[in-house]
This record gives sequence, structure tokens and C-alpha cells, in this order.
Amino acid sequence: MKEFGYERVFDVPGAVALLGTDPDARFLGGGTNLVDLMKAGVERPTLLIDVQELPLNTIEFTPDGGLRIGATVTNSDLAAHTEVRRHYPALAQALLAGASGQLRNMATVGGNLLQRTRCGYFSDLAQPCNKRVPDSGCPAIAGEHHNHAILGASEHCVATHPSDMAVALAAFDAVVSYETADGPGELPIAEFYRPVGETPHIETALPPGALITGVTLPSAAVAAHSRFRKVRERASYAFAIGSIAAALDVQDGAVREVRLAFGAVASRPWRARAAERALTGGPADTEAFAAAADAELAAAEALPENGYKVTLMRNLVVSVLTELAEEAAR
Repeated sequence: MKEFGYERVFDVPGAVALLGTDPDARFLGGGTNLVDLMKAGVERPTLLIDVQELPLNTIEFTPDGGLRIGATVTNSDLAAHTEVRRHYPALAQALLAGASGQLRNMATVGGNLLQRTRCGYFSDLAQPCNKRVPDSGCPAIAGEHHNHAILGASEHCVATHPSDMAVALAAFDAVVSYETADGPGELPIAEFYRPVGETPHIETALPPGALITGVTLPSAAVAAHSRFRKVRERASYAFAIGSIAAALDVQDGAVREVRLAFGAVASRPWRARAAERALTGGPADTEAFAAAADAELAAAEALPENGYKVTLMRNLVVSVLTELAEEAAR
């Protein structure tokens, strides 16, 4: 591991100012992803700026009844929070599915959003990777890609985003807050992650030198009737091969509102807008759920070894929405 400096900061302006003094510095939260990448030589910061003592560790209601979550709140605290479990159960479920208890105790909300892909070519310095070294190539397309993207990929990268938490946040239209030397800003999570396009190494729309300060969940009654489901290759804390965050509001057998987001199928959490449009106002039954899934997955471009994800995601949509519809009918 490359030698690096370490500084602990106690206020947001000081953290942002310190990062501005060194273009190779990185903010350090729980370190559950960054430190691993440093050990592998993928990340080589000259300075780590420890942000865990910043006053960003609260969860509180917003004036409209939503929740404001500080960036240094741990995944364990967020998953266990009474209001999160009551008003956004899919988020709590996603966090619990995302990692072991030990990792959840360390991982922070801000760091979770900025996780890097777990593509094996990205973490192997002996291999080319456009996400790690721009314009070097994407060997996954012709190589090992059974857990790679089927939606929104490009000829430059087919890696998937690993965060379970971000999938639930995408379903609930979360807004990410940040601070720069020029002041505060916000990004809807739909705009936070950039499409992979020709620049897979540029993963978010955060401006240079930005520090994530929190995430806001808007008030949404439908979110209380939500579920997160994750499929993985083994029952331990493995990364998803497919996941879904879904929320459903049914009245008189018809879909009044629905939220759907997919994980492990694209370079970012995938909001299933086509499926939502197909379902809204229609019947809340298995046939409609399957047709909506097909409408969303019509855009899938599978590689030779990951076509199974199309069937997997179709089954997840039908299964989870059917469960939610049956609960609504009780």
C-alpha cells in the first residue's frame, strides 16, 4: 500500500478546504470499500481525511414529513431506526441485506453511495479496465461477465453498481446533499449517478471537491408499503446478482401508485419507469405485473453469460408486487 497522510476533521468547511489542498486526497468514512481498494492498489490517495467526527450523524424529520439522513450515519443505525422501518421498510431491508453486521457498524451513508464496482477486472491491476484506466478497454465484454449489466451498459463498460441501499433510495426519489468550497448543492438520486456512456470512470455528477453531507427522503405514503428483495449466489453476505425495491398502493384492485428500482443490472440503480407507467391505473394482478416487467426489460442487452438476469428480474417483479398486492387486499 502506498504511504499516505491522515487528518481528522471536525467541521464541514474545514473538511472541504482540506480536500482542496490536495487533488489526490480522499474522504474517509467507515473505509469498508476505500481501504480494500487501497490494499489492492486501485486507489492510491496521498491523504485520507477522516470525516466520522463531522456533525452529520443524525436522522430527523423534514417539514414535509420526509427524513433527512446525515452522511456519517452508519448503515446499522439507519437500518434500526424506528421511522425508517415504519415509513421506508424497503430501505431498512436493503441495508440489512447489504453486508454483515460488522460492516454495517462501520459503513456510512455517504460512503455507501460512493461504492465502486466489484467487477474483477476493475480490482485486478494486471487487467485493462476503462473504469480504472480510461481508454484501456473492457475485457469483461468478451471475458467473465455473468454478473454484469444488462441495462444501460455501453461498449466501454458493463460493470454493475454494488449498493443495495442506493436501489431503495432510487425507488423513493432521494435527494443527495453536498458541500463544496462554493457552497451547498443538491442532486436528485436520478441524476447523481451518471450513465456509463464513453466515460465509465466518471461515476457521479458530484462537482470536484464535493463532500456528501446527507440524503433526504421525500414524504411518500406509498413507501410504507414497500419491500426489498435480493438474489445472490450464496446465502451469506454476497453481492446481488439481481435485486428490487418495490412499493405499491392498491385501491379497489387497481394500482394507484407504484415504485420500482432494480439493482445489479446496470452501472447505477435502475429506476423502472417503463414498468411503473405500464402498471399505474391498471389491475394489480400477476398478468399485469409480468407485462410491466417485460415492458421494462425490453431494453435489456444481455451478454452470452448473463441473459439469465432478464428472467430473474421478471420473476422478482412478479413475486414482490404480488406479495405487496396480497398484503394490500387483507
